[in-house]
Amino acid sequence: MLEVQIYKKLAEFDLDVSFQVNDNILGLMGASGSGKSMTLKCIAGIETPDQGRIVLNDRVLFDSEKKINVPIQKRNVGYMFQSYALFPNMDVYENISVGLRARKVKDVDIVVRKVMKQFQISELASRYPKQLSGGQRQALSLLMATMKTPDLLLLDEHTAALDPKTAKQLMEITNQRILEQKLTCLMITHRMEDALKYGNRLILLQKGEIVKNLNQAEKEALTLPDLLSFFDEIIF
Repeated sequence: MLEVQIYKKLAEFDLDVSFQVNDNILGLMGASGSGKSMTLKCIAGIETPDQGRIVLNDRVLFDSEKKINVPIQKRNVGYMFQSYALFPNMDVYENISVGLRARKVKDVDIVVRKVMKQFQISELASRYPKQLSGGQRQALSLLMATMKTPDLLLLDEHTAALDPKTAKQLMEITNQRILEQKLTCLMITHRMEDALKYGNRLILLQKGEIVKNLNQAEKEALTLPDLLSFFDEIIF
């Protein structure tokens, strides 16, 4: 379980959010510049809240009162952005294996070839990132973010730069990976169809505040027009 209660003063507004995430996907939506990415960066340890507390699976990652701030590399949080977090001078095989070797995983070759087969990218093993399509690069980024099963997966519009067909395929792969590894996931998306289809919770942000926090039953009852009307209410 992820428990978040953070405050951070920003240039345009104050980010002040509190929520919990159990297993499965919590969708996070809002207008551009509403504080979505900053929230994820605070959870990952890229940014530091001014006040608050972040707890992941009973492990305190951040506590302003107790002066606890676990370094990003020790939080065991997978993070995917719109851009591709890949090593440009390494081929696909090397991109996958470098992290495993750093963690001294045994039988690296067997592990790498197994996961490449699962992701249907075995034929891409010797290609470099620049030789891959956008969908292939993001699939590889997802694989790398979840190779060592993270305690939490953060997705920051990871399908935004893709065409609709490729975005749909990547989202299906993402959901399968989350279910297989029983991950807790916080997903930022502007694709309303994905927000409705995936996960069991949905939060809407406006200028750093949660204006809608929908549980599973409320989310399942939502239609696309309902979600559009929410955005009309909070943006205009």
